[in-house]
Amino acid sequence: MSTRRALTCSLSTLTTLALIGLCGACSSSGGGGSTTGPIKIGISLSLSGDFSADGLAFQQGYELWAKEVNASGGILGRQVSLDIVNDASSPVQVATNYQKLISVDHVDLVFGPFSTSLTEASSQVVARYGYAFVEGAGGGPAVFTRGLHDVFDVSLPVANNLVSFAKWIAAMPASSRPATAAYATEDDPFTAPQLQIARGILESAGVRTVYNQTYPSETTDYGPIATGMISAKADIVLVGTLLPDVTAFIKQFVQQNYNPEALIATAGPDQGSQFIQNVGANHTQGIMVPNEWYPTDPAPGNAAMVSAYLKQYGGTAQDISADVAEAYSVGEVTAQAVTADGNLSQTQLVAELHKGTFQTVQGPVAFDSTGQNVKAFAYIFQWQNGALIPFSPNAAQALEPIAPATSPIIFPKPAW
Repeated sequence: MSTRRALTCSLSTLTTLALIGLCGACSSSGGGGSTTGPIKIGISLSLSGDFSADGLAFQQGYELWAKEVNASGGILGRQVSLDIVNDASSPVQVATNYQKLISVDHVDLVFGPFSTSLTEASSQVVARYGYAFVEGAGGGPAVFTRGLHDVFDVSLPVANNLVSFAKWIAAMPASSRPATAAYATEDDPFTAPQLQIARGILESAGVRTVYNQTYPSETTDYGPIATGMISAKADIVLVGTLLPDVTAFIKQFVQQNYNPEALIATAGPDQGSQFIQNVGANHTQGIMVPNEWYPTDPAPGNAAMVSAYLKQYGGTAQDISADVAEAYSVGEVTAQAVTADGNLSQTQLVAELHKGTFQTVQGPVAFDSTGQNVKAFAYIFQWQNGALIPFSPNAAQALEPIAPATSPIIFPKPAW
């Protein structure tokens, strides 16, 4: 995931509220203007700017889903057509985009953008028009504390992403448990909550915090932050990052020969070939990242999606970003809910999403009253010999590989 996930929450909120004031009269039932022809789906994605790596992966996921659903007859007997516009990773632009998609282009449905901050910036605009806002990357707490009834995140609530890792460390015998930890996170509603919860678990287990830094989301010089973690000489490192900052941290750790026993990042190491290219294949070993999807997940339709991805884009299954599965799942959930309703009424769609249970390539999805997926589960992934291996905690909080993988988790992480 590429430079900064967005600007501050306060800017997003102010921008959104300002745009809402310009919306004019909006339909409480939503929906596009046509009942024949293709079903138009409006989507704003970060095809340039800070989140462009993730935005492009989301585009792949949405397009794979659309191709598959159209090959199967479409939705309600109609083909689907994606209207994807570029928000340039900007909270201002993303809100403007959804306003235009709904009020000018009259799309029938909308799918969410990439990131918590961009979802937050656009969600009130979408709600003003009464549209269901199904998304796959806006799982930060800030999205679900605004009293909206029509935002639905098909993916894992991000605040709990690092719980499995933290509990695994905390459950280690005192004689082998890491004694100190360093934390660094950008000031972002996706990354920061994850580290806060993990730090609480680890400190309760006696793991002392020796470095804790939150840096502005627009930061581009990560050197001082990396230097701070290196100087702290922590046993383990937890970083709230995207691809650019975790890349910078790892490169400086390698240069300064700093070898923590464990290194986990909220995002970046999940980017497959991009991560390998950024840090070098010989520097991935032992690095961890949380997620809820992996290429061999036995969830219904996942094998077919992976096969379709490889046919269209090439590479290997390990190259597939989890963003692809998140976007694909948005389409699956929406299609199932619309099919259950038998129409494109936004009011009925919101009600169906709140009551239904849906099957996706990420696993089952069911939403609580705030729109968070209560069926989602966080695995921990570790790079081992060029592959990202999934692990699941058992009752004793040990991390065990998921079949068909058999390699035990590597701890401590090997030296660079």
